[in-house]
Amino acid sequence: MLRSPMVATGAYWRDSARTLAPDHPTIAREMPARVGPSPDQEPVSGARFNEKRNPPSALDEVRRSHPRLMERLAAEIRRRKYSIRTDQTYESWVCRFILFCGGRDPSEVGADRIVAFLEDLAVRGQVSASTQNQALNALVFLYKKVLGQTLAELGDFTRAKRPRRLPVVLSRGEVSRLLEQLDGMPHLMAALLYGTGMRLMECVRLRVQDVDFQYHQIVVRDGKGQKDRVVPLPKRLEQPLTEHMEKARGLHRQDLEQGYGEVFLPNALARKWPKAPSEWIWQYLFPSGRLSVDPRSGKTRRHHLHENGLQKAVKRAAQLAGIAKKVNCHSLRHSFATHLLESGYDIRTVQELLGHADVSTTMIYTHVLNRGGQGVLSPLDGLL
Repeated sequence: MLRSPMVATGAYWRDSARTLAPDHPTIAREMPARVGPSPDQEPVSGARFNEKRNPPSALDEVRRSHPRLMERLAAEIRRRKYSIRTDQTYESWVCRFILFCGGRDPSEVGADRIVAFLEDLAVRGQVSASTQNQALNALVFLYKKVLGQTLAELGDFTRAKRPRRLPVVLSRGEVSRLLEQLDGMPHLMAALLYGTGMRLMECVRLRVQDVDFQYHQIVVRDGKGQKDRVVPLPKRLEQPLTEHMEKARGLHRQDLEQGYGEVFLPNALARKWPKAPSEWIWQYLFPSGRLSVDPRSGKTRRHHLHENGLQKAVKRAAQLAGIAKKVNCHSLRHSFATHLLESGYDIRTVQELLGHADVSTTMIYTHVLNRGGQGVLSPLDGLL
């Protein structure tokens, strides 16, 4: 049974701010993606390994000592319309590489130092394959796009092979138990993740105009790979979403009365349509419970909710529901795809709904069909 958001507008947004963003900073920004395994895992993850050897003060010193390089790096990233998350992540890896090279400018060192840096991450840092590849991507971008070097000397250096893992899928009963442990906005967002198959940030970045009640669909704009797609709007969420949007609109009116009410718009749309940032249709569907300062423009705006809050709420709900699986927000997307295949939908339809560029990516969900481990009778069960 789906639960509706709380009725009182003030309490609704206060509780949502506490639940979804208990440690949300005053200055809203998209944090760089976590690198390596979770901090509570051993051996030491890449993130903690680098934090111990490269404290934030050391990284700041690198930024101050190489301002021109950092400006060129940021300019190349933004010219290609990469996200602020990619901007911050690449800058962090470049700073760590410079520290590894003793503060020398990257243009003065060769490919052998890149190989040594990556080997140091793998051997001493014991980071995951995805972390190694992320660091390599950042350095290749630096040398090729910023410094104009080909890095042919890398030779036969091979990217770390990412292990092929099966997704964590919840049964329908587990999804119901999980949602029962959530209330208000966390419940609504988690239900959307499962009911539409959206990625976490696609849900968090939804705007009011993306929800189409007439056609019972949601338009996911600028998803992974800068692609738009359409996903179904669950009918049982239409009423809770309508009530939620009324409360969000009241919050927007309040911001306008106080001289705020603008929202961030990408691709210079604010210059093209000067009034658009204040219009209701451009507002985030899940706005933050507080105003914040845009780190790039310096304007005070109401950004979307921080994704970390929802991640923590889902993990806590799984523990309360007694689900003995490693549950996160992406598990709801995996469950969406798996349950569609179980219901008889063809894999091409699932591929389109998930926004996968290649059907081979979607094929991982076919493990739920009557093949492999589930389709084989164990010989142990055949003993007399």
